[in-house]
Amino acid sequence: MSAATVTGTAPAKSTVTAVGRMTSLARAELTLLSRSRATFFAAVFVPLVLPLSLRSTAEDMDLAGSGLSVGTVILPSAVGFSLLFAVYSSLVSVYAARREELVLKRLRTGELRDAEILTGAAVPSVLIGLVQCLVLTAACAALMDVEAPEAPLLSVLGLLLGLAMWPVLAAITASFSRSVEGAQVAAMPLLLVSMVGSGTVVPFEVMPDRLATFCELLPLSPVITLIRGGWAGNLSTYETLGAVATALAWIVLSVFAVQKWFRWEPRR
Repeated sequence: MSAATVTGTAPAKSTVTAVGRMTSLARAELTLLSRSRATFFAAVFVPLVLPLSLRSTAEDMDLAGSGLSVGTVILPSAVGFSLLFAVYSSLVSVYAARREELVLKRLRTGELRDAEILTGAAVPSVLIGLVQCLVLTAACAALMDVEAPEAPLLSVLGLLLGLAMWPVLAAITASFSRSVEGAQVAAMPLLLVSMVGSGTVVPFEVMPDRLATFCELLPLSPVITLIRGGWAGNLSTYETLGAVATALAWIVLSVFAVQKWFRWEPRR
């Protein structure tokens, strides 16, 4: 048998990379997400409406001496709403639904690794959240006469940390639900606490000191702090490092929790 024959009959190696596998999964997930009207509506439209309802509240706040304006209060809050609804809330439903439908279990029998499955499923929601954040930032800057950020890198860093953190938190939350409906109930406590206590509705600058110190430890808090500080330019080096450290701690702990407790099969 010649070398040419051997070469011609040798099995071809798979050229599909991890990125290619996750891209295919993300494309399929986007199709499924668009068919789920309730989840799609909550992810796309709710974050666009909430900042409008916050404007009157921000205008009634005593912002004198805080270094903030109505625009620098609402703009980071709008980004926070996108992370909570477009990324976190929608992904809790996605992970729970795919688990109950045995999709996750079947995917694990193929070439996809666990991290690739979770990441690929999260990509559509993360992209929707990212686009929303950019659109809302541009709209708030234009409609509320918000000047260019004093430290734009801080705002970008805060957004990237948020986009990395909330999909992992969604996976944890979905692990403790028994159904798709139960997943939304399980997501409500963290969703409401983050809206009220993470500087989204009421900035830390106007909170009592003790309350602000506690609330700064919530998962959304460092994201809002970095984005707001980037626009207002009022963050010290110590405050910046503290916010980054808090965000990274949440990400590391969340990844550990997913590895330990995430459920790939339905709860019976």
